[in-house]
Amino acid sequence: MLKGKKILIGITGSIAAYKMPYLVRLLKKEGAEVTVILTPTAFDFVTPLTLSTLSENPVLSAPYKKENGEWTNHVTLGITSDLFLIAPASASTLAKLANGIADNLLITTYLAARCPVFIAPAMDVDMFRHPATQNNIDTLRQRGHLIIDPAEGDLASGLKGAGRLEEPENIFKIIQDFFLTKQNLNGKKVLVTAGSTCEPIDPVRFIGNHSSGKMGVAIAEEAASMGATVTLICGKMTNIHESKWIRVIKTETAQEMLNACLEHAPDNDVIIKAAAVADFTPQQVSSEKIKKDGNALKTIELKPTVDILAALGKQKRKDQILVGFALETENVIANATRKLHDKNLDLIVVNDATQEGAGFHCNTNIITLLFPDGTTSAFEKKPKRLVARDILSAVCAIIP
Repeated sequence: MLKGKKILIGITGSIAAYKMPYLVRLLKKEGAEVTVILTPTAFDFVTPLTLSTLSENPVLSAPYKKENGEWTNHVTLGITSDLFLIAPASASTLAKLANGIADNLLITTYLAARCPVFIAPAMDVDMFRHPATQNNIDTLRQRGHLIIDPAEGDLASGLKGAGRLEEPENIFKIIQDFFLTKQNLNGKKVLVTAGSTCEPIDPVRFIGNHSSGKMGVAIAEEAASMGATVTLICGKMTNIHESKWIRVIKTETAQEMLNACLEHAPDNDVIIKAAAVADFTPQQVSSEKIKKDGNALKTIELKPTVDILAALGKQKRKDQILVGFALETENVIANATRKLHDKNLDLIVVNDATQEGAGFHCNTNIITLLFPDGTTSAFEKKPKRLVARDILSAVCAIIP
């Protein structure tokens, strides 16, 4: 599937650059045509000789050759490539990409690129978490670029946390799957829900849950990369920005999310409800902050929230695909099977919250796909972007 694909790789000044020769080798073995650009500081971490030998192409780094003035045509590089991967992307390069600071060949090529751009950040944990870095990543996401989130683990500084470049095998799989499924949702409209709802108790407190919305956001971004027009309905604390490919509708309560879903569902071919909606909401909401009153306990009477998935299942057309999620801690398959049939679903994504690396807040997930005929497909732990691909591949297989 990669035979003849022109893949441009930009490598920046990060210790994680040592992983890139292996990725180049994997791509070449699958028949891809690979060209590598190094930033000036990347030379400190990986050699042009290694990369040129593995890619079977000269490694590029300067806009022209000083000895004869021969120009490296960054415009042609950006236009003729099928995919541009920037990995590892250092904090400095992320800032330059976000702000268009064209002081090296990699950035000028990026600014001229018309192909999909994948960016894999790698740096120390505090640099990655810094608001400046996160703002730059958000800006690049808004442009529709695919961000390959760094993994968590031991870092070169001796610290532990997010910042490790995703392993070459996983990056290779992301690229491979991109070309395999690129057009499978072309022309389709996909509605995704993500994150948690907040049921207010008073002006400052609410009932909610720990959902970060990461899984739903990954599904939305992946569906867009596969050619779909995506509407994402999410909780107000979900971290995503609207782009030309993804329309974002922020909601707060379960009722608001239901109203948005019922309004937009009829126009969509696929509905994937990944949001974790609060199960209960207060009977009454105090207009003032509830104060402590000595040692007396306050009692809050609750009532069930609306069942969004069941409502969508009741109005689902025969030519629509409806996908639900089941996060369980016991009798996982039995409970998910009941939900699958009771709510008229075409597919349910099952999570066991007791497994390490699954559930809320993680950058990874472990899923089992369950179908109405009783068949199942179980997957190992993967980054959520790869999990999103598995889910959408299954959806593509059952679209009428």
